Amino acid sequence: MVTSVPPESVLATSATDPAMREAAERHLRALAGPSARLREDQWRAIHALAAERRRALVVQRTGWGKSAVYFVATALRRAAGAGPTVIISPLLALMRNQIAAAERAGIRAHTINSSNMTAWEQTYAEVAAGAVDVLLVSPERLNNPEFRDRVLPELAAGAGLVVIDEAHCVSDWGHDFRPDYRRIRTLLRDLPAGIPVLATTATANERVTRDVAEQLEVGDGAGTLVLRGSLDRASLRLAVVDLPDSTARWSWLAHHLPELPGSGIIYTLTVAAATETAAFLTECGRDVRAYTGQTDPEDRQRAEDDLLNNRIEALVATSALGMGFDKPDLGFVIHLGAPQSPISYYQQVGRAGRGVDRAEAILLPGREDQEIWRYFSSLAFPPEQTVRRTLDALAAADGPVSTPRLETEVDLGRSRLEQMLKVLDVDGAVRRVRGGWVTTGQPWSYDAERYAAVTAAREREQQAMLDYIATDGCRMEFLRRQLDDPEAAPCGRCDSCTGRRWSAEIDPERRAAAAAHLARPGTAVAPRKQWPTGMAALGVSASGNIPAGQRAQEGRALARLTDIGWGTEMRRLLAADAPDDPVSDRVFQGIIDVLAAWPWEQRPAGVVAMPSRTRPRMITDLAARLARVGRLAPVGTLDYTHPDGPGPRRHNSAQRLAQVWNALTVGEPVAAALATLDGPVLLIDDYTDTGWTLTLASRLLREAGADAVLPLTLATRG
Repeated sequence: MVTSVPPESVLATSATDPAMREAAERHLRALAGPSARLREDQWRAIHALAAERRRALVVQRTGWGKSAVYFVATALRRAAGAGPTVIISPLLALMRNQIAAAERAGIRAHTINSSNMTAWEQTYAEVAAGAVDVLLVSPERLNNPEFRDRVLPELAAGAGLVVIDEAHCVSDWGHDFRPDYRRIRTLLRDLPAGIPVLATTATANERVTRDVAEQLEVGDGAGTLVLRGSLDRASLRLAVVDLPDSTARWSWLAHHLPELPGSGIIYTLTVAAATETAAFLTECGRDVRAYTGQTDPEDRQRAEDDLLNNRIEALVATSALGMGFDKPDLGFVIHLGAPQSPISYYQQVGRAGRGVDRAEAILLPGREDQEIWRYFSSLAFPPEQTVRRTLDALAAADGPVSTPRLETEVDLGRSRLEQMLKVLDVDGAVRRVRGGWVTTGQPWSYDAERYAAVTAAREREQQAMLDYIATDGCRMEFLRRQLDDPEAAPCGRCDSCTGRRWSAEIDPERRAAAAAHLARPGTAVAPRKQWPTGMAALGVSASGNIPAGQRAQEGRALARLTDIGWGTEMRRLLAADAPDDPVSDRVFQGIIDVLAAWPWEQRPAGVVAMPSRTRPRMITDLAARLARVGRLAPVGTLDYTHPDGPGPRRHNSAQRLAQVWNALTVGEPVAAALATLDGPVLLIDDYTDTGWTLTLASRLLREAGADAVLPLTLATRG
């Protein structure tokens, strides 16, 4: 039973406990300053938690004060002798902000996450001693075997309040579903009676709100109190600037960044785009930093601090800098490429303008955005046959199976396999234990209808994002309607409402600088140094380190497929339906530039091509042209041992290695040519993903007499 509260009921409740209301107001002033006053819905939520010990879901806009609800409720509960508040929080940046906010209010907060493992035992001891008011944990901790079995039961039993932040992650209908969040159902089911629960989010439409509220009812008979408010953001000025290509968008950024108020965030869709955009803007004299999931944790924290203290103009970030990042005076959010959901977009622009009267939210969509959306969509829940194969492999094992070992049985990449196992864990079909995963033996059914419906919902969101870009109506109203806000109305502030649009004119000199930066070719291809584990199960006698005498040297690729410069051209050139033609003169010159900048220890003496079933003409022609231009010996082409080659490409290291292990051979002409070389050989291929084809080809060439092997490809996935 989900219950919503009408305004008159809120006001009636507000008057029922004046002493608690005054205490709550006092705690709020300690948290937010002497002029702070509780909103009525804030008080209603606090009263429901602290006095009624209910379960509540608060869906309110970013900056509304959801964190104030749980910090004030924590102070009230602790004053009444209750245990600490446990906050399930999704991101390290969010945790750091929450701890800082708690400290301002005199609330003692600690965190347990992957970056502070050495402090866990001390934190557990302080919790047991009553010296911790708030404990923040990541959702992944909920299924860490030691934490789940040793710490969580005692912690949950003694909690004074449980908070689920960014609760839309609980629902697979939400824009940012995370399987680890679904484990919260188990936590809620096992909570002792009388422990209140609060879930908060700024980005939930009616369907997600209903789903989360129903999940909150697990183990509780009172029903969920839902407090949902207007999602308007009066400070935001939404705008779209449609530019023709990446050089134009970079030029626009470099030109307009100094005009934007304060400091802000420039969001990109990929790690490569974030790092390259930050590098270009730095060259243009702008003080920015890159921030991605691959950034070193210490560098990420320094970058956050620099932005929070206005020491830089902007962070160029992926969604790794997202939910809950709290900088009240953030002046702008620019998107270099459109997220695939208007709801996700609303959440990210909501970082800006919390404590200022005006903030700019500008979208610069890209032609390649839909290609990136399609890639992310391809990572959806695997087909039933793959899932059943996983369950069968676990059932046949004598004990726990590690994820690397499971890769020898299931053709999924590591991250996608982990994601699938988490879903199966939530569904009760598998369980994570010390040493890996085990099957529970419980019946499990593949919910094809639900998975298909979620996929269809994602596709509708993508189309809605395209509609947002194209609309001539109010942009804020559009976003609010996507979130089912019943009060959605024209904002009077966006570029559509005012008719004031950002100029799309591009300075020719800036565009030339952007083009020159984007045209810089070359990215490193790291050699494989160790065989995957468990290869004996696939009939491959390889384990441990790859001997130095069999390895490739560090290679080069013209571009990453995720790059916004050469990567865009490589995606077209290497598309499944692209013709097998020689590369253009422009691409060939890019390869020459890569060779010219390559800091190898010794210049190559020859060129050998990989065999190919899809692009034999392209690869052999490229090898021949490089031999002529570089005055290198044309060594020839490696051979496949079977007319069909290795077969369809596999998706993970173990499966791909097994596939190509016996698929390649060095023919006599190539072996004879190698014997005459005095120096390394270039190994030419079109594309590398797992790296195992190049690794095995290099091993064969070294065994056939090559002094060293320098892999060179048109593109790499990494």
